[in-house]
Amino acid sequence: MNSPSDPLTLTLRLALLSSISFGGFPTVLPDVRNFVVATHGWVTDQEFTNFFALAQAIPGPNMILMMSFVGWQVWGLPGAIASAFATFGPPCTMYFAAYGLWHRFREARWQPIVRNGLVPVSIGLVIASGAVMVGASGTGWASLSVSVAASVLMLSTRINPLWMLLTGGVLGGLGFF
Repeated sequence: MNSPSDPLTLTLRLALLSSISFGGFPTVLPDVRNFVVATHGWVTDQEFTNFFALAQAIPGPNMILMMSFVGWQVWGLPGAIASAFATFGPPCTMYFAAYGLWHRFREARWQPIVRNGLVPVSIGLVIASGAVMVGASGTGWASLSVSVAASVLMLSTRINPLWMLLTGGVLGGLGFF
């Protein structure tokens, strides 16, 4: 930890980002990565990528878990708890409040337009997050090639993603990247 204000800085930033994330918290991962790795140096690119991989491998609310790992690095257990609450607290509060209004106007003609407009925005943000994670984890051409191959296979075939995950794990375990 660099200064006593780091836990508060991290918590406030995560609360802000979770409040503006469309399509879930992964859509703001590029900004989180920039904030915790590039700006403050609380974690390295490799640690950030490892946190992401571990959070994805464990069932449950993975982004809350990932931000807890980051909070742990900054301030230990209190940081993990504060980061978790900052990740799910603001959006849950907003969703709860907004649901009543959304449901009240469920027959309004503008609702399908809003939903259809948010779909491409969410997809674009998730793709941007994926690109940032590939860049952060890229330790060379081999890992980039595996990431591109997995992306192409995911988009063009119906292969179960677990096979790609297993293949990547075996290749990494054998030292190919």
